[in-house]
Amino acid sequence: MKNKLKVLRAERNWTQADLAQALDVSRQTINAIEKGKFDPSLPLAFKAARLFEMRIEDIFEDES
Repeated sequence: MKNKLKVLRAERNWTQADLAQALDVSRQTINAIEKGKFDPSLPLAFKAARLFEMRIEDIFEDES
């Protein structure tokens, strides 16, 4: 799944660790999501959308 987490994080000068703490996940989870190796759960996607004040569809994009 493509996503804009890395761009959104960079715009705020956040590290992966900063974002991980805000979303209550590990830094490794953020890294895997940013690289497209792991798709976030629906609750995690909602949490990210609330954090960035965006719609889920504006952050995550299905590649199929």
